[in-house]
Amino acid sequence: MKPVVYIDGREGTTGLQIYDRLAARDDIELLLIDGEKRKDTAERKKLMNAADLVFLCLPDAAAAEAAEVVENPRTRIVDASTAHRTAPGWAYGLPELSKAHRAAIQSSSRVANPGCHATGLITCVYPLVVAGVLPRDYPLTCFSLTGYSGGGKQMIAQYEGEKTVGMYSPRIYGLNLRHKHLPEMQAQSGLHHPPLFCPVVDDYYKGMATTISLHNRLLIGRIGAQGVWEILSAHYQDQKVVRVAPFGWVEPMIAANTMAGKDGLLLIVCGNGEHITVTALFDNLGKGASGAAVQNMNLMLELEETAGLLL
Repeated sequence: MKPVVYIDGREGTTGLQIYDRLAARDDIELLLIDGEKRKDTAERKKLMNAADLVFLCLPDAAAAEAAEVVENPRTRIVDASTAHRTAPGWAYGLPELSKAHRAAIQSSSRVANPGCHATGLITCVYPLVVAGVLPRDYPLTCFSLTGYSGGGKQMIAQYEGEKTVGMYSPRIYGLNLRHKHLPEMQAQSGLHHPPLFCPVVDDYYKGMATTISLHNRLLIGRIGAQGVWEILSAHYQDQKVVRVAPFGWVEPMIAANTMAGKDGLLLIVCGNGEHITVTALFDNLGKGASGAAVQNMNLMLELEETAGLLL
């Protein structure tokens, strides 16, 4: 019998992208709500409790409320919002981090899909922390460049309508340095302090480049850029979605939209014996959102991990 799946909030950017990845699949059954009833709480509750798995593609408060109305113990949830990413009882949906993370996703009834910026930072940092190379109290800095689709329908409309002069150039935001992804960045990376994080949005549709910068003199063992690359390569060598580029990136520049339209993530290590950068390249709508959600669904329902993904 095919598992039954419902997308709550299918009309939003993330929900539409999840639907696009699932609509043609014959190994699941999609429940669809009548367009006139998509804000009908009773109808949504009925469909959520009829499903084997529900995607919550809602604002934080609405996602927290929706999770509470799921009463069927058989119904499992993947929440794409920020609401549950550090909440007790919710598995964190980044299976590449460790066997324990993967097992938790497979067995859990509640999985929090990672934030896009957080995905980039954590995939760079976590292996270095657990390897004992990056001190947990390291004064980490990170900048992360994203396409404007990461801002949802409102920002997409702004960029594709009459743009202001500033919208033709990269724009730094989150200027209070308290971005909503910081709690999960710190918690899932195992850091004692949140990183100093600088997000940037630019005038292109999708694709991300999340970069951490490291001083070799502050790393335990002072292993240099090649040593960092060796740790990351070993950590992700058996993964299907995350991979590490060969050491010695041959291109003169790194383009933030390199992985646009794909659901994988590529790590690039650059530098020398003194200074090191690690950049995560991925699609903010792919591994940064909807692709990751579908990957987590596949693991939870014991389906092929990469089914429906474009790698």
